[in-house]
Amino acid sequence: MRLPGVVPRRPGRLLLLLPVLLALVLGLWGVRRGGSLWRDEAVTYDMAHRSLPDLWGTLGNADAVHGAYYLLMHALYAVFGDADPLLVMRLPSVLATAAATAGVVRLGHRLAGARSGLSAGFVFALLPPMQEYAQEGRSYALVCALVVWATYALVRAVAARDTRLWVGYGALMLAACLLHEFAVLALAAHGLAVPRATRRRWAATSATVTLGLAPVAVLSTGQSQQVGWIGFDVASYVTFAGVAALGTACARVLPLGTGRALDLRTLALALLLAPTVLLMLMSVLQPLYLDRYVLYGNAGLALLIGAALHRLGRVGLIRVTASATVLALVPGSLYLRDSASRTDDVTAIARTVQELGEPGDGVLYMPLRRRVWSLPRPEAVEGLRDLALARSPHASRTLYGTEVSPSEIRSRMLATPRIVTVRDPAGQPLDAFAGEAVKRGVLKAHFEECTIREAHGARITVYARPGEC
Repeated sequence: MRLPGVVPRRPGRLLLLLPVLLALVLGLWGVRRGGSLWRDEAVTYDMAHRSLPDLWGTLGNADAVHGAYYLLMHALYAVFGDADPLLVMRLPSVLATAAATAGVVRLGHRLAGARSGLSAGFVFALLPPMQEYAQEGRSYALVCALVVWATYALVRAVAARDTRLWVGYGALMLAACLLHEFAVLALAAHGLAVPRATRRRWAATSATVTLGLAPVAVLSTGQSQQVGWIGFDVASYVTFAGVAALGTACARVLPLGTGRALDLRTLALALLLAPTVLLMLMSVLQPLYLDRYVLYGNAGLALLIGAALHRLGRVGLIRVTASATVLALVPGSLYLRDSASRTDDVTAIARTVQELGEPGDGVLYMPLRRRVWSLPRPEAVEGLRDLALARSPHASRTLYGTEVSPSEIRSRMLATPRIVTVRDPAGQPLDAFAGEAVKRGVLKAHFEECTIREAHGARITVYARPGEC
């Protein structure tokens, strides 16, 4: 109960920085994950260490969608090359997550009040996806930060109708799209939220951003085979359905906007739902949906939860709920800082290959894209002969290198007494390419398994001729 004449205290500016500090602490906590990295980070490391001509040439063949990010990481490694390579790779994501948290706080503050902004900031920093990608050497946290601050610029531009703010909004969105083209889906969310009076300005700015992205989009469309591995993951769709239900429930607690200005309910709900729903609809034609591609949607969820908590206004209940939520998140937070939380562990795989391989052995990657596991640690395969390799990734300006013909693979394998294979765990789909079929066929017909070792996300097997193990 509020006493007559007593005005509730608003959080001070220093208090509003607490969510940012929390995001930094969570990002730095266990950021090295015991020295492990996973396959996508291995690609980042390799691409960032190529010469600029090699990097530029590779982007013409593969991974153009990440080109701007690789160029950024190339520059960072050029400046901080003597530092811990994992920290150089992951600190930009830590800082970007903190910056995104600050943007969420400012958005909540401007649209629903200081306490809503404070609550939203804490929620955003604690969300498991944000904790995960704050420690990834990939572009997703940076894209999220740019989209959040672009959204803040849009809110100010709608209110002030200042051309400079519209230019700032467009510049931030273009930067986000160049780091990853699916950031363009945030434009749809913004379009759903802007009031009618400013839709023409929004449309003109969005068209400019789309035009700026077009060259990269056209180039990456020709490289669409790179996402051919994405399948229909029921669990990810069910998870999003639950998140969407939570966000919608929070939105029902909030008041409707007037339609003359941007309101938190409409903007946050659009940011949470529109990009992901659009990506899911696109996946009907070709599976493309991965939650990290629309990571910035978590900002909408945090804004809705933060504003709903403030509007409910029952301090005791909120504190109990918040404490219970934090405790429930502890096991997941601990898990995210373990190497087992990612698809694979390149460091453990390379170490296992190094332990099992002997000088003069052959090595086979099955399928060839698993050659990425050895790129950050080439010493692991020193002395081993890559039996299928025609040209290295650097020489061929590809991600994984090119391989010789199936007949040549067969000849090389039959001339090698011991072969170390580096492949996916048992039960994974087998590639139907001719070269991969030859590798499997020759091993089955002319070799026997001597040693099998499981490393996280991979199976390393030593083969020898029958009776020579």
